[in-house]
Amino acid sequence: MYKLLIRPILFKFYAEDIHHFVQFWLITLFKIPGMKRLSESFFSVRDPRLKRTVFGLEFENPVGIAAGFDKNASMFNELSYLGFGHIEIGTVTPKAQPGNQKPRLFRLPKDQALINRMGFNNKGVLAAAENLKKRKTKSIIGGNLGKNTLTPNEKAVDDYVTVFEGLYHVVDYFVVNVSCPNISDLHELQDQEYLEEILFAVMERNKTKAKMKPVLLKVSPDLNQKQLDEVIAVIAKTQIHGVIAANTSVSRQGLKTDEEKVKAIANGGLSGKPLSKRSTEVISYLHNKSNGAFPIIAVGGVFTAQDAIEKLQAGASLVQVYTGFIYEGPFFAKRINKAVLAVGLDN
Repeated sequence: MYKLLIRPILFKFYAEDIHHFVQFWLITLFKIPGMKRLSESFFSVRDPRLKRTVFGLEFENPVGIAAGFDKNASMFNELSYLGFGHIEIGTVTPKAQPGNQKPRLFRLPKDQALINRMGFNNKGVLAAAENLKKRKTKSIIGGNLGKNTLTPNEKAVDDYVTVFEGLYHVVDYFVVNVSCPNISDLHELQDQEYLEEILFAVMERNKTKAKMKPVLLKVSPDLNQKQLDEVIAVIAKTQIHGVIAANTSVSRQGLKTDEEKVKAIANGGLSGKPLSKRSTEVISYLHNKSNGAFPIIAVGGVFTAQDAIEKLQAGASLVQVYTGFIYEGPFFAKRINKAVLAVGLDN
């Protein structure tokens, strides 16, 4: 029903407007008495075999929502009622910022993909933290950390520490995001020297807390083998807890969408089906080269239950969805979780 009736109607409107429309109706619907229980019976799979203990946290199931879908932590409760075991909010920056000029979110239906150049648009860390105080769900909540666009890279470490501090009491794990292609000069922070400075600073602040919380690094699918080796070395050196592989891509290779349309869209990060193979390659390489030294959360090109299975088999402990959720609809988490049980990838 979703793909045959609802999605064609939604896809007639500008993608970012529809995102806000869906957010409004999700929040509104779950204010109706009994809707939470009804929704969970439709969309959730409750089975102890789906539980995962990863970097010390217990997840109800291995399927989560990737960062970018709930930038301001305004609908994480509602998303959990759709069967997701974790929701990663953000990217959150210290100060509110509008992001890049619109239009900045584009669908590529022929490729089952999106291109976005949102630019870390969000209401800032104080607003996100306030929203997270309204937490009702037992699902794990992650916080994706970024820097403000106007913050020079030489001072980026201060932004990441500020957001870490602001979210510490309201999230379960953190993700350092230096791999988004939509922030000017952010790619420079993937260089080993910058990266180590940021991760050491966040971890040093983490160690001052009564209880340390997991810190992960989100990496780009565009990294070459040498750069992935550097990622492994940085993780060992800084003692962070894991990796999310992988972010959006600047590559446009192999797209079915008309070349002129892609050129007209211009800059932005590609997500969706075209990233499936590459993200699995990155996961497999990091897992095998490190001898499974750290957990990996898979993201990128998860459009079917089989896509998720392949990433788990390649070495991922959990998977996240974003573009696949938009294209596949509200039963997506349920389908993946049922497939995990069917193929025996249970705990």
